[in-house]
Amino acid sequence: MDVAAELEATIHVHEIMPDHVHLFLESDARWSVAEIANRIKGTRSRLLRAEFPHLRSRIPALWSRRSYAGTVGNVSETTVRRYRESQKGK
Repeated sequence: MDVAAELEATIHVHEIMPDHVHLFLESDARWSVAEIANRIKGTRSRLLRAEFPHLRSRIPALWSRRSYAGTVGNVSETTVRRYRESQKGK
């Protein structure tokens, strides 16, 4: 199940950090940032719990309800990529 394809979004960069995930994606205005984040988190949670059943009872939620989102419309793509690079190793 590819949530990005369902939302007609393109994930340009993704990176898994020890305690969070970075996504740099492109989508049209039909979907809010919150909707995209919630759909991705929900789908990944279901897939992980199906693959690793012990996750069902040990923790109530795999993802925090919090998220941060910025748009390239407010800052340049270069700035977003620079920020992502600065987060490596943190």
